[in-house]
Amino acid sequence: MTEPARTRRPGLIGPFSGRHIALALVIVLGTAAVIALVTAPITNPAVPQPSPGTTFFAIGPPVEGLKPGDRAPELEGEVEGVVQPLLDLDGRPVRLADLRGRPVWLNFFATWCPPCQYETPVLQQVYEAHAADGLALVGVSVQETVPEDVAAYASTYGLTYTIGFDATSAIFRTYKAYGLPTHYFIDREGVIRAVWRGPLTVAQAEAFLAPLLAP
Repeated sequence: MTEPARTRRPGLIGPFSGRHIALALVIVLGTAAVIALVTAPITNPAVPQPSPGTTFFAIGPPVEGLKPGDRAPELEGEVEGVVQPLLDLDGRPVRLADLRGRPVWLNFFATWCPPCQYETPVLQQVYEAHAADGLALVGVSVQETVPEDVAAYASTYGLTYTIGFDATSAIFRTYKAYGLPTHYFIDREGVIRAVWRGPLTVAQAEAFLAPLLAP
């Protein structure tokens, strides 16, 4: 007795039905959409911009940092028992002592930090407005791999103020900072007059600088 021939069901692809294939396609497309969303560049217009003064990237545990009235430390830090000065992107030392007599705005930032990116044009705009008044603005990049990345960032934003490369975060630790961006406003005598954690608007930066720039 022979076995009856099996009836072939339409719509089968191997062991899967058309409905199985359609469902798998929906899942694959949905997954691809999610991946595209979470990997979208931070410059995507659909991504909300950080809110000034409210977005602060903590990259270490909160510590009692330097405060107004403290003397600003020199721009150097100790690494394995060796004191290392802050170097600019050309490898030259940047010393606070050399800026004595001028108001100093010190900004700790990173090129990958969205609120830092938000405020970078603000820093350049305010610096250009007050460079002739003697303002010294020093940006200190931290948690970067190579100075070339920071130089490319500075070129992209057309930065004309001093940029230091804190390769080991030694200066970051000297100033007892724990997040980005962090700002220190230092008077002509080397005393910290204000500390701000988070991105700044032009109006906020001008308010912090006004007493330092006063004759």
